[in-house]
Amino acid sequence: MSTSRTALPLSRQVCGGEHLTVERVLSDVEGVVTALVNPASEMAYVEYDPSVTNPDALFAVLKRLGFAPADQVAVRRDSLGRLPRHVGNVPTQGA
Repeated sequence: MSTSRTALPLSRQVCGGEHLTVERVLSDVEGVVTALVNPASEMAYVEYDPSVTNPDALFAVLKRLGFAPADQVAVRRDSLGRLPRHVGNVPTQGA
């Protein structure tokens, strides 16, 4: 069996043991070999059999769980222009 890997951005931070639930639900998808959620990076890393499932199906699972991945990318891009110029007395990049 040939496998593929994908990294899926989560739309919000996972709290407590929530990452374990996301991992379990993704792992239950037919064709998924492994699923790992990194709460710090807000990413889900999935290895899957591309003849059985695909990233669109995995995105749909995350969306049903309340982690709409496409929204996360839009939010991050939108917020870049509104970053503070200073944090305390330390200037941020571009300041």
